Amino acid sequence: MTTIQADLTYYRQVNEAVRAVSDSEITVENVLGQRYLGCGSSGKKITIHGTPGNGLGQYLNGSTIEVFGNAQEAVGDTMNDGDIIIHGSVGDACGYGMRGGRIFIEGDCGYRGGIHMKAYQDHFPAVIIGGTAGSFLGEYQAGGLILVLGAGADGAYPVSNFCGTGMHGGKIVLKCDEAPAGLPRQVLVNEASPADLAAIAPYIDDFCRFFGGDAAALKAGRYFVLSPNPEAGYQQLYTYES
Repeated sequence: MTTIQADLTYYRQVNEAVRAVSDSEITVENVLGQRYLGCGSSGKKITIHGTPGNGLGQYLNGSTIEVFGNAQEAVGDTMNDGDIIIHGSVGDACGYGMRGGRIFIEGDCGYRGGIHMKAYQDHFPAVIIGGTAGSFLGEYQAGGLILVLGAGADGAYPVSNFCGTGMHGGKIVLKCDEAPAGLPRQVLVNEASPADLAAIAPYIDDFCRFFGGDAAALKAGRYFVLSPNPEAGYQQLYTYES
């Protein structure tokens, strides 16, 4: 394993040092907002201590990035494969356009998490948020899964305004006591079925494996599934069926 000290080193030099390492395991310590760590990486385990800056794991292609701290904006932007595990909270636009892989967030997510997420063939992206999420979660979502577990919300709706605006694919699953109201017209809401609960169970298991917690207790909660409304019209801009 190779250890790199980031400290006040400019982000370009830190990234060059990470890319130059031939070891499969890399630890970057004392990270102070350096951007684009792990971008495009494959076949690595990158452990980060501190607060990475914007674009952590952009275009990630199979590596695992684990952050012991918070992360800033655009985590996992357009990532294709791999895992990003955040022992903290993240800023805005987490998972923007992601096409595959998984992002696990122990805490909260800022605005526009999962915007333009999409799935293709065996690529299925997933964002799992342990706490709450800001406005426009899943905006224009085209595929994949966003799961919000609502820690700290005391059973209340765990997302701010305009959740699922323009969504035309995928699912948003929310842990809360009552069905959300006032959602955009593009969104349908239903209580999770046994099949829905079975589908999210492995993500809850891994969430608890990464961060601790009682997986059985989380699974026993009440969940609601947000899915695209076929009558809303957005899907005709993106898909066609004969």
